Amino acid sequence: MQEWKEELRVAIDAVRAACRICQAVQEHLVDALEKRDKSPVTVADFASQAIVCRSLAAALPGDPIVGEEVSDALREPENAGLLAAVVDHVAAEIGGKPAADDVLGWIDRGGADATARRYWTLDPIDGTKGFLRREQYAVALGLIEDGRVVLGVLGCPNLPTRDGGRGALFAAAVGGPARSFRLAAGAAAGETIAVDRIRKAAEARFCESVESGHSNQEESARIAELLGITSDPYRIDSQCKYAAVARGDASIYLRMPTREDYREKIWDHAAGMLIVEAAGGRVTDIDGRTLDFGRGTTLAGNRGIVATSGSIHDEVVDAIRRVRAGA
Repeated sequence: MQEWKEELRVAIDAVRAACRICQAVQEHLVDALEKRDKSPVTVADFASQAIVCRSLAAALPGDPIVGEEVSDALREPENAGLLAAVVDHVAAEIGGKPAADDVLGWIDRGGADATARRYWTLDPIDGTKGFLRREQYAVALGLIEDGRVVLGVLGCPNLPTRDGGRGALFAAAVGGPARSFRLAAGAAAGETIAVDRIRKAAEARFCESVESGHSNQEESARIAELLGITSDPYRIDSQCKYAAVARGDASIYLRMPTREDYREKIWDHAAGMLIVEAAGGRVTDIDGRTLDFGRGTTLAGNRGIVATSGSIHDEVVDAIRRVRAGA
């Protein structure tokens, strides 16, 4: 973990700044347009990516960034008001009015190819629909070296904390523990977190997406039944599900493919996967294979996601195999 100490500090600061912007947008407006895939995208998506890319460029100028957003829509004349709102929110965070071209440039700094030996991957708002509902969403930032995730930071502005507050940040690097921090700056070392200690999958609490289009929930229900799980599923948006497994709120997170040809995006899983593993859990695809982050922007060599508290992982993967085989 010491090897990535500076990167971890920079990443935590950048994610905190992005979360502040997201919270400010929620307080004042939720102005959305549609991307080509019809999912909502907000001022906060663009402003969050701009501030993270700006922070990484200042501290680690040689590092490429692979982000989810591009500025094309903001450059269209009919979206001039949206661009102005993005610039205003970035300005409020950095304490000075940047030029619109600078903000667009920061967003597009996230347009690197996922081919470098070392690069960052960013989802500026993971769970945009949760954000629009004022429920759970995350700012997710991961560092990949030689196809392997070595650092992850998740900012979860609406996630309840153990002491009754709201807003948590989770961070980990390879070789070190997973830690939870209050989202507001000021916490020193943070609190070490760990997955739960259950030994049988029947004792598990299941965690899955709110959006049924993100995972085959009927298949998940059959898997839960086969495992003997009787508790109701814990449904929350975004990579907050990884945080829930990492700190023991849930034992299993499944993302079952809705289409056999669908492959997950790297920015949807890099940070969360590392945090679960650092907390003592396991993350594979539904076939039990290690996630391969060395094939571009998708997990092209994997199908679906299985994240567990560790000791029950093989039992869960076997149940998936049996359900998909029609057992």
